[in-house]
Order: sequence, then structure tokens, then C-alpha cells
Amino acid sequence: MERLLKQIEFIKEIDKIKFIFRKTRLISSNRNENDAEHSWHLAMMAMVLAEHANEPVDLLKVMKMVLIHDIVEIDAGDIFIYDSTKNHTNTEEELKAAKRIFGLLPEEQAQELTALWEEFEAGETTDARFAKAMDRLEPLLQNSSNNGGTWNEFGVNYQKVYDKKKLIKNGSETIWEYTEKLINDCVEQGILKR
Repeated sequence: MERLLKQIEFIKEIDKIKFIFRKTRLISSNRNENDAEHSWHLAMMAMVLAEHANEPVDLLKVMKMVLIHDIVEIDAGDIFIYDSTKNHTNTEEELKAAKRIFGLLPEEQAQELTALWEEFEAGETTDARFAKAMDRLEPLLQNSSNNGGTWNEFGVNYQKVYDKKKLIKNGSETIWEYTEKLINDCVEQGILKR
């Protein structure tokens, strides 16, 4: 019963992810996406697009990574990927949040989720590279469907988008090829400024 109570406490705590709103809006919508929607969408993308990974991936592991990667934002908040005042990399705040939130679980589950989160953040394994590719692709699909969305709202230009999105290539050359074309199409359509 003690184990179950810890797990239920974690489940109740992560409900807060539904209240963390991202800068990016849903595809063809004016409503901002929340972290829970983002994580679910990435899991679905991973499931559908796994065949395009550069190397075979452990799909269950990738799905776990994308489902938990933003849970730390419950404590640390969402950092906009194009924020010029705060680096969008693993911070001490996020690690502290990971330890607190995952620490609500029984020890072996806490260790597993913390290790998965750290692996995702490092982005060095095949699984993490593909998971990160999904994380970078989704907002591109959203912004391209919203006439530039947050790119225009925050003055993000082609070079910044290209520099952030080229990480997709590490997870999938095929998806990167599609991404590069989409970015260039957005420039041609005038929704992404050079």
C-alpha cells in the first residue's frame, strides 16, 4: 500500500503539467499548447515516425522520454527555445525539479525516470537523439501552420530556427530533409524572415 500511495502522489503531482503553457500554439489554432498536450503529441509522433530514425530505436524508451521530458517544468517553468536571456539547456533548477518530482515515486521508479530524463537531456544515445528530433519537429509544424506563429511574435528569424532545428538530423536524416524543405518553404511564403 505504501508503494501505491507514493505512485498515486506522483500521478496527482504531474497533473500540474497541464497548467504549464508553452509559447507555441496548437496547429492551425490561436490557443497555446500546454506541456501535457506537447508530450502526448511527441509520443504519438515517435510511434508513427520511428521507422525514419537513423538507427533502430527502443520505441518504448523513446516514448517514456518524451512523456517525461517536460515534467520538470512543473517547478522550473517553461523556457522558450528562442529565449535570448536564459539558456534552453539542462539547468540546476531542472535537475532539482527532476529529483523532487520523480523522487515522489518508489526508489527504483524514481531512479529510472531520472535516468531517462538525464539521457534525454544529454541527447547522446540513439533513443535520445530521436526523442529530441521529435521535440524540435513539433513546434516547427505548429509555427508553419500558424503563419509563423511565435517566430513572428518574438522576432525569430530563419537562422535561429535553422540553428535550433538542425539537431533533428542527429535523430533522423529523412525527417531533417523534410524539415529543411519546410523551413525554406516558410521563408518563400514570407512567414519566416531571413
